[in-house]
Amino acid sequence: MAEVRVIKLNESVYSKNDNQADMTRRMLNDKKVFFVNIMSSPGSGKTTMLSRLINMLKDDYRIGEMDVDIESDIDARRVAESTGVKTMQIHNGGLCHIDAKMTADAISEYGVDDLDILFLENIGNLVCPAEFDTGAHRNVMILSVPEGDDKPLKYPLMFEVCHVVLINKIDTKEYFDFDDKAVVERIHERNPLAKVFFVSAKTGEGFEEWISWLDNNIKEWIGGTV
Repeated sequence: MAEVRVIKLNESVYSKNDNQADMTRRMLNDKKVFFVNIMSSPGSGKTTMLSRLINMLKDDYRIGEMDVDIESDIDARRVAESTGVKTMQIHNGGLCHIDAKMTADAISEYGVDDLDILFLENIGNLVCPAEFDTGAHRNVMILSVPEGDDKPLKYPLMFEVCHVVLINKIDTKEYFDFDDKAVVERIHERNPLAKVFFVSAKTGEGFEEWISWLDNNIKEWIGGTV
């Protein structure tokens, strides 16, 4: 009879990553830097959204930005050229995610002593990035209208780990069958606390409410209440 070994694992396979993420958060807390991780599928509008967001915030905050991709520095250059802030392109060696150790190494190389906010544009993927805590204070997910309102049903973890979901490209709604009520209900079934904002990174529609939420969270974090 074949022998079957059974082992019991009491430690999460992500525990090492989570420990590093906690260390990163503590370090950023000490330096008073608010770290925001932005995730989505490719083509959702992360770079356009970040460029508009940074330009609307940069008079009030010192901002840094890092991009994750398998190859090229297109997105980092776009953000740098459109906003004037210092950016860094991170090549993750062909992986589908960036983990806490890679993020910590990138932050160390980037340098954050002169920043108030650091944005991470994570790699375009609705699966792997949701599994790895980067050490961010807030996770933001972008779902674009052309992708459809069914994505919370197909990729539940991504919506569960996010504090904010931005429904982007609302300027295209006349061309797509997208149900606003259904998508909000589906998001809140998985994450009742998630804030949902309908925005257009292209036109700026909806950004005032989104920026107000972010600004309030930063101020509360500075005050030590969150």
